Amino acid sequence: MIAEIISIGDELTSGQRLDTNSQWLSERLGELGIRVAFHTTVADDLEANVLVLRAAIDRADIVIASGGLGPTADDLTRDAIALVTGRELVLDVGALAHLRAIFALFGRDMPERNVVQAMFPAGSRQIPNPNGTAPGIDMEVPRDGRGPCRLIALPGVPAEMRGMWEATVSAELARLAGAVRVIRHRRIKCFGVGESHLEKMLPDMIRRGRVPSVGITVSQATITLRITAEGETPEAAMATMAPTIATIRECLGEVVFGEEDDELWDVVARLLAQSRRTLATIEWGTGGLVAHQLSELPDVAPFFLGCIVVPGVASLERLLGISASLVAKHGGASAEVVEAMAAAGRERFASDYVLAVGDQPILDRANPTPPRAWYALATSGEVIVRSAPAIGDPSIQRVRAAKQALNMLRLAMLRGS
Repeated sequence: MIAEIISIGDELTSGQRLDTNSQWLSERLGELGIRVAFHTTVADDLEANVLVLRAAIDRADIVIASGGLGPTADDLTRDAIALVTGRELVLDVGALAHLRAIFALFGRDMPERNVVQAMFPAGSRQIPNPNGTAPGIDMEVPRDGRGPCRLIALPGVPAEMRGMWEATVSAELARLAGAVRVIRHRRIKCFGVGESHLEKMLPDMIRRGRVPSVGITVSQATITLRITAEGETPEAAMATMAPTIATIRECLGEVVFGEEDDELWDVVARLLAQSRRTLATIEWGTGGLVAHQLSELPDVAPFFLGCIVVPGVASLERLLGISASLVAKHGGASAEVVEAMAAAGRERFASDYVLAVGDQPILDRANPTPPRAWYALATSGEVIVRSAPAIGDPSIQRVRAAKQALNMLRLAMLRGS
């Protein structure tokens, strides 16, 4: 049994709003053991809605549409369903009375246009909407030579859609699915190697047809491994994933920094709190991004002592006492300058750690060898200096530089520095 989710609205196809409904519905369907094979987004256009619904009904056993059930002229979902299924729209007197009662509660007369929200394709069932004026539509669509498609239309407003799912739709689909094998997911977060290198480190895991499946995505320089498994119960599905997760951790070692919603700054903050160590940052090329990420976390004050953001050579000399001649000789993106930044930061903050990020190097597209970005970590006994190639778009490199610095600190703490 497979499902398709259709999100409807010009605001989605134009990019003005992000489609969060499809993500939420996919997660809920997975919990019921129903695999989502398609996501479709369509504008407020009747012909386009008809084409999309027709294709979805043909290829999916369950189709869930969100959006287009309001009273305005661009709300076309019920009309599209009527055309695709060959059913006329019929007025539901009970639904109309409910609509009028809602408006009466607010001391307003119901506009005549809202009558359309009480119109349903003949033979369909109404899905009550406890949080709004747009009821949903639930119907079976016959298909030649096979079982019917279950078509469900819900409002696009997330709070209304979720309330209707939890009150009505979820139980109906659970009953339809019968004795299902639930689907569960785990996310393993990695940093420190490239995507292709990481794939080589794993023993034939990222391939089609593997059980449990392992997928790989990259966002903002963080690699996420997505493990998916089925089971008769959530616990059984999680147990199926356990050997794969153990193998991933064994193969990747310190490249793995966390799971699920963990980011590098979350992990670094936990390590600092657990060890009762303190940190300060000196940032040039990242413009205070490391400090921003850390300062957004709760209860950060005991371990994060502050940050100095260095926008240029003059402030480097004024705030940290590092001479302009050192920068002129070696450049802002250099081992010598970043080492001096970290050492000066230790004197200024007297923290257990000072993390320094040098100036971001200038990328030369004509040069096949990328320049290097430099980082330093000052501890009570030494200053550790590291570098990494500066590659990709400058906006991504800025984020990557912040994460490379945080990862440098993470590894140092794990290794006892």
